[in-house]
Amino acid sequence: MARTGSCNCGAVRYRITADVRHTGACHCGMCRKWSGGVYLGVEVAPADMSIEGLDRLTTYTSSPWAERAFCGTCGCNIFYRVTAPGPHQGTYHVGLGTMDDTSGISLTEEIFIDRKPQGYAFAGDTRKMTEAEVMAMFGPD
Repeated sequence: MARTGSCNCGAVRYRITADVRHTGACHCGMCRKWSGGVYLGVEVAPADMSIEGLDRLTTYTSSPWAERAFCGTCGCNIFYRVTAPGPHQGTYHVGLGTMDDTSGISLTEEIFIDRKPQGYAFAGDTRKMTEAEVMAMFGPD
């Protein structure tokens, strides 16, 4: 099932052709600042993502291994993308809140769990990874 989404003003739109059924929560400090809370992202392979309005998209290199993209008109955060060489390079993590329809998508993973503020918790059983475990995924082979 294809999924679509956009920024608040509609200047940037995207289409995901993969069958998306899972989302993950990131509790790192950068994602919390970027999203204003926990970041819920849907992982999408580069071949499964098409974007309209690329000229309106602004990117920011937020770490040695990723960049973040937002609409230059309304400021809505659209995705972060892995830039580091390796098996995850080019992978998008599209903001769940930017999707037109999120039906059938469940929360399955939490990363940077050791950085999560104590003021909230998610119900249900999710795979949890610490900061060290996440960083090891993007480290040199």
